[in-house]
Order: sequence, then C-alpha cells, then structure tokens
Amino acid sequence: MSSASEEPFRNASVPLVTPGDLRVILRTRDGVPVEARYEPCVKGPGDTAIVVAHGFTGSVDRPAVRRAAGVFAQRAAVVTFSFRGHGRSGGRSTVGDKEVLDLAAAVEWAHSLGHSRVVTVGFSMGGSVVLRHAALHGDGAGGAGGAGVDGGAGGAAGTGSAGSRSAESRSAGSVQAVAAVSSPARWYYRGTAPMRRLHWVVTRPLGRLVGRFGLRTRIHTEEWDPVPLSPVDAVPMIAPAPLLIVHGDRDPYFPLDHPRMLAAAAGAGAAELWVEPGMGHAENAAGNELLGRVGEWLMRPEGA
Repeated sequence: MSSASEEPFRNASVPLVTPGDLRVILRTRDGVPVEARYEPCVKGPGDTAIVVAHGFTGSVDRPAVRRAAGVFAQRAAVVTFSFRGHGRSGGRSTVGDKEVLDLAAAVEWAHSLGHSRVVTVGFSMGGSVVLRHAALHGDGAGGAGGAGVDGGAGGAAGTGSAGSRSAESRSAGSVQAVAAVSSPARWYYRGTAPMRRLHWVVTRPLGRLVGRFGLRTRIHTEEWDPVPLSPVDAVPMIAPAPLLIVHGDRDPYFPLDHPRMLAAAAGAGAAELWVEPGMGHAENAAGNELLGRVGEWLMRPEGA
C-alpha cells in the first residue's frame, strides 16, 4: 500500500482494463485506505467511466449500489467505492466533508485505467460530495484528491477540507459531467423526522454507537472546523461541466425546496432538474428505469 506522501495517479497511456472486474485499495491524499471496484462496460471498451458515490451508511457491496452499478455498466465502465468509515474502507465518516478526497481518489483511478472521460453520480450524502468535488477542484482533483493503489480483496462531524478551485489544482482528476440524486442543498437541515434521527446518530455518543454496530458506519467525533462549502454554494462553480439534479417528490429526508434551490443556484440553463413522481430517497428508491435514464444522460456528449 503506498504512503500518503506519494504522488497520486496521473493520467497516462494505460490500456483499458477489459477482462473482468477489479478490486483495489486506494489511498487518499490524507492517507485513508478506500476500497474500490472497477467493472468494464458489458458492451466492450469505451472512453467513459461512471464513478458512483453512495449515500450515508452505504458501501460498495450494498445491494442498491450493486444494482445501480449493474445498470450503469450497460453503458460505460463503472467505479464504485466505499466512503471512509463505510464497508471495508478505513477512517471514519465525516458525513460529506473529507469524503471529497475519497471521490477524488476514485476519479483519478478511473483516469489511470485509460478512461479519458470520467463522470460522477452521487446519492444523498454522495450527491453533496459529487457537487463539492466538481466545484472545489474544477476540471481536476489534483490539488486535493489523488490516490495510490494496491490490489486487494475485497453535516455534523469532521474537520474541514474546503479549498478553492485554481489552475494549479487541475490534473487528471477531471470530471466531464455530474449527477446528484437526492442531495441536500444546505447543511444542518433538521426539518424532517428522518433528518432529526440522523443528526442524533451523528452528534451523540450513543448515536454513534448505533451507527457503528447497527448501521455498520464509523462516524467521526469532531465538529466540522471550518464548515465545508455547502452544496448550494458549490453548484455555481461547477460550470461548464453539465449538471443533473434528480429528486423524488416523496423524499422523506429532503423536501423539494432542496433540489429547486440547487437548480436555481446553478443559474439559467446550467442544470437540468428532474423531479421524479413517487420516488423516495437515494439509491434505494431509484428504480432501474430512472437509473437507466441517468446513465444515458451521463453518456451524452458535453453540450448536447
């Protein structure tokens, strides 16, 4: 396993991986080991890889994540991974803050496998992460992400990692399109009963025990300091990358003012908003038909 001080992967002339899926351990810029899985497109090699960011308490092997990966793999290669504190990844969850480093590692890995076009789709917490990743690192994640890799089997807590987009941070970690499904627009939202329960899990010692043993999620004990850039403040920084915002009209966690706020913040014509009738929350509620449409949108040429 490479050390945290080593340079991350850079885009190079690496042949596309085609024989079958690949499991690895990535190392983030701040030294956290993150489990990841690569699956080639079932239709053969292609330029595009879709990187999937799961929701809070998810992981690379959760059934909903595997189902989404299966739908996306009909159209492109797919990278799935477990955020820190989830699955077999190390560290503790910071509930959307430093998780941007985990996504950056996965994006750079996808580029290192030879994919010149990498796009991201995130669900719930993962939705907020894909928005912040695209905003903070522009068309590259070199300044804040990065990964070493070994082959292997396989908002209320955390410390701040907010940074600014700059030319110096641009590298092979670029993303060409972003889709956020069931994402919050702002931090510290407690307007629904599920979110009040989630805040109890994240902020209370007993809640974190429930998270660790009941939800299989290890949660950081520290408050955010500084508070990271919010999703609604990140959205205006994503252009020119295409942006899709998807939300269910029966989402029990975040009502429709969240996606509408995100779409408005992007500016006229800068984002597509899909409000899905009857849909609940995140990857568990996203049916195969919707996932297929999201996959098709991610495959569209930029500007189409």
